[in-house]
Amino acid sequence: MTIIIPDSRVAKEASKLVYEISPEFLYNHCLRTYAFGDALGRTYGFKYDRELFYLGAVLHDVGFTDHVCRKCSFEYEGADHAETFLRSHNLPQEKIDIVREAIMLHTSELAGEKQPEIALVHFGAAMDVVGARIEDISEEAFHFILEAYPRLGFKQAFVELVKYDAQLKHGQDPNNLSSSMLRRGFVDWVTNAPFSE
Repeated sequence: MTIIIPDSRVAKEASKLVYEISPEFLYNHCLRTYAFGDALGRTYGFKYDRELFYLGAVLHDVGFTDHVCRKCSFEYEGADHAETFLRSHNLPQEKIDIVREAIMLHTSELAGEKQPEIALVHFGAAMDVVGARIEDISEEAFHFILEAYPRLGFKQAFVELVKYDAQLKHGQDPNNLSSSMLRRGFVDWVTNAPFSE
């Protein structure tokens, strides 16, 4: 198996940004989101713009970083930050809108009904966080991706990040997505995901 990362300037700059502002476990999660989503896209025979899908995947959690304002729900802040970044790289607005929607909907089942670039960010993130659709990729692809982008204690680190985000925004935005996920059983979903850690 090979993982094909787009080599356009904007894709390289997006990777650099996320690498510089994210803890390593979160950066690897973003790249696994892309790799798992791409593996699913191939399985399902989807036709998609690889660069747009990559931008949505690699930028989908920037709203969790200290680099971003962090006053309201992370998916909105992440989409806003991504839009500013992509505009500075002269990406057409219609493409920016797709990346925005992919980031805003990446935790929502609604994303699965959208165009492939949006659906695959959701599918890839859901596979990496809770193991959704894991049966739809080969065991070889699964292990290859985990070796390429190690999880680095992802379960515990990600749960702590979501709890921190919920606490940070509770007074400003009590209905933020992190708080909502925690109320719905997020910790159990992550803990019971089919990964060793």
